[in-house]
Amino acid sequence: MQVRADRVSLEGHHGTLLPPTSLTVGEGDLAIVHGEPGVGVTAFGLALAGRLKPTTGTVHAEGVDAPLTELVAVVDAPGVSEPDDALPLHVVVGEELALAHRPARKEDVARWLAEHDAAPFAGTRFENLVPALRTRLLTELAAERKGVRVLVLDTPDRHTSDVDSWAGLARELAGRGLAVVVLTATTPLSALPSPPARLGAAEQPEPQRHAPAPTEELPESTDEVSE
Repeated sequence: MQVRADRVSLEGHHGTLLPPTSLTVGEGDLAIVHGEPGVGVTAFGLALAGRLKPTTGTVHAEGVDAPLTELVAVVDAPGVSEPDDALPLHVVVGEELALAHRPARKEDVARWLAEHDAAPFAGTRFENLVPALRTRLLTELAAERKGVRVLVLDTPDRHTSDVDSWAGLARELAGRGLAVVVLTATTPLSALPSPPARLGAAEQPEPQRHAPAPTEELPESTDEVSE
């Protein structure tokens, strides 16, 4: 399964939000995308997820019969999918579980938090979570939605300058076989863990491959055992 964006652009009321940009990412891949801070970065993520119709260009999935809106989850997009900072963590988790059509009663939320080593923070206001925990929990919740095979992490670097806090998580998710796109805006290019794709570019570096290579089964021997 691959998602391909071919020269996707978006025009807003006051000018260009996103210049023509291409990207291809498949299951087990990690693609880091860099752009200038602003709405264009999020706009590209929403276009990948089928949430915004491009002005020009196309986005489509290959190798799977499902719409982009079911395949792709955009995590923590400013003004779109980021939680209300004033809510306690257990409320955010309950809302996300309900969105994923999973049991979301009080005991279900408590169980999920315990399974993800976050039970002590159940009553913590979301804005007070450390960035690494915030990103990890929101990403795990998105990954559990039925049918999701592509995760777009929207500018986790806006919460922290610690690149490893989100890069390690992204590599782990790609290692599970998910396609992972990390949108970045404030991290210096020299600090990114690999050469990024760039907003406004058609030619992009290959995504990093993290999924385990499939094991080839050895054919059964047809030789007869001599006595």
